[in-house]
Amino acid sequence: MTSPVAIGALVLVLAAVGFGLYWFQPWKLWADQTVNEAVPPATPSTPPADPSAPPPAKPSRQAGPETLATGTLISHEHATTGTVRVVKLADGSRILRLENLDTSNGPDLKVWVTDAPVREGKAGWHVFDDGAYVSLGDLKGNKGDQNYELPDAFDPNTYTSVTIWCDRFDVSFGAATLTAAS
Repeated sequence: MTSPVAIGALVLVLAAVGFGLYWFQPWKLWADQTVNEAVPPATPSTPPADPSAPPPAKPSRQAGPETLATGTLISHEHATTGTVRVVKLADGSRILRLENLDTSNGPDLKVWVTDAPVREGKAGWHVFDDGAYVSLGDLKGNKGDQNYELPDAFDPNTYTSVTIWCDRFDVSFGAATLTAAS
């Protein structure tokens, strides 16, 4: 017969294992999620022309996507590579674009624009939640190309860096300094 102490210990061990699996999500270390989003098109699509309508005037040349700032990701808590671009679209909206991203998968990963300076090594792991930051949402995938809509109030003079932020453990997986494009 099993003693009540042994049953209690087993319940505690199972609860601890369950909590550890939930908190650390170790299976994500072997499960990559690749996203391959294109830069939104330069001009909006137009419906087919009405055959009875007069011929359209010569279209004015619309500006395509324009790169406003760029950066190169450096590694922090996890090996991270890729580039970052702030892109102004033809309609005037702006996106943050991650290109050729390659980082570890993890629990509760976010994309943040921040006012914190990017520091190499462990000195840069925890600085991004110390000042102003805007969360652009969950990281869509740990590999590939992806777009994140920037809010209208985004000020590139205030938010000068980007981080792949693990909100669960308050640590940066990787970050980039945004430099104005010339």
